[in-house]
Amino acid sequence: MKQFIVAGIGTEIGKTVVSAILTAGLKADYWKPVQAGDLDTGDAYWIRNWVPSATVHPSTYALTQPMSPHSAAEIDGITISLDSFKIPTDQTLIVELAGGIMVPLNDQQTNLDLIKHLNLPVILVSKNYLGSLNHTLLSYELLKQHGIPMAGIVFNGPENPSGEKFILNHTGLPLILRVNTESEINEAVIASYANKIHV
Repeated sequence: MKQFIVAGIGTEIGKTVVSAILTAGLKADYWKPVQAGDLDTGDAYWIRNWVPSATVHPSTYALTQPMSPHSAAEIDGITISLDSFKIPTDQTLIVELAGGIMVPLNDQQTNLDLIKHLNLPVILVSKNYLGSLNHTLLSYELLKQHGIPMAGIVFNGPENPSGEKFILNHTGLPLILRVNTESEINEAVIASYANKIHV
C-alpha cells in the first residue's frame, strides 16, 4: 500500500495531470482535501474522466471561490481546521494539494502544515518556466528543512535538460516521471504515461 501527497512548486504546475497518471499507474484512489472553486468541473471531475476506474474521495472542504483556500473559506463563512483532515482510506492513495506548499489554509497554517498532519511522503511536481529552477529548489529545501520525506520529482511540460539535470544532482531526488507538453489530455494520454512511472 502506497500513499503519496502530490505537491507543486506553484499553481498551474500540472499537479492534476500528474495525479491522474499516478492514480492510473498505481491503481490508486484519489483525494483532494481542499477544492477551491470549480466544484462541478474541478480536479476530481478530471480524475474521473481520465481514470474512470479510480475511486475519488470527496474533498474535506469544497469551497465555492477559485482562490487561496483561506480566502475562499472566509467568503464561505467557514474556517479550515487541520483536525478535520483524515486520510479517507488505507488503500493506495494519491493526495493532491490545492496550490503550492506555502498556500495558506487559515490565518495561521499552510499546506506545509497539512503535509505534516497527513504524514505522507511528497512527490514534487516541477514545470519549466523562467524562475522555476529557483522555485523547485526552494520547495525542496523547505520540505527538507521540515523533515518531510520526498519520494521523488516529476518534471512536467517543456523540457529543460540542463535545469532538470541540476535539480536531480543537487537534490538527489529520484526522477519519477517526465510528462511532455501534450496537445490534449485524455484517458489514452494518461494511460500512456501510467506505465512509465518509477515509484
